[in-house]
Amino acid sequence: MEYSHYTLLADIFRYPDEHYKSKVAKCEELIIKSYPEIYETTSSFFDFVRTTELYEIEYVFGKTFHIQAICYLDLGYVLFAEDYKRGDFLVKIKNEQEKVNNDCGIELADNLPNVLTLMTLFEDGEFREEFAERILYVSLQKMLEEFEASRAILKDKVRMKKQRVIIMKDLKNVNTYSFIIQGLLEIVKRDFNIIKRPVVLDPTMNSNRDVLSHTKRNLPFN
Repeated sequence: MEYSHYTLLADIFRYPDEHYKSKVAKCEELIIKSYPEIYETTSSFFDFVRTTELYEIEYVFGKTFHIQAICYLDLGYVLFAEDYKRGDFLVKIKNEQEKVNNDCGIELADNLPNVLTLMTLFEDGEFREEFAERILYVSLQKMLEEFEASRAILKDKVRMKKQRVIIMKDLKNVNTYSFIIQGLLEIVKRDFNIIKRPVVLDPTMNSNRDVLSHTKRNLPFN
């Protein structure tokens, strides 16, 4: 199976620029052609990008992933938050990126677009499958959970208490990226035949078991 489409999908999660709409349109074509059963899940996102001015897309992207973010794109933070394992994870992901000469630009090696690009570059197919199920899939699940209404309300309450302001509180479509994250989750699930939900990471656990013991790459996973 070819995995080049992950490089295409990565562009959705890069900060919107003047080429963003055309890149997203290519992703829409990809999903319609290769994953038609998933398109209904993602269509709201594509409609939003197609019908919205770039400046507002930038605002929504920032509200979702950067400024008072709903969720974050750095997978080490998604999985481990402030636990020490986050640093260990980042070092190992950086090593994987360097092995395949993947230029991560100004973002961290575990930033979602960089990880999606990495998915196309792994030479070890078994490692790619294990990484997809135990790291990427779990991360997307945890990202999606952050869009739950109850969590969003709680976050805004904490921000009002600490910062006394909610940036872009009334901005429409702030949850539109949840549809494409859901779609990406389903794509990974289908591509790698993931049948059951993997165990969610618990950074409070003391063990540091090798997530990919058969490759001996020792990525930290609970």
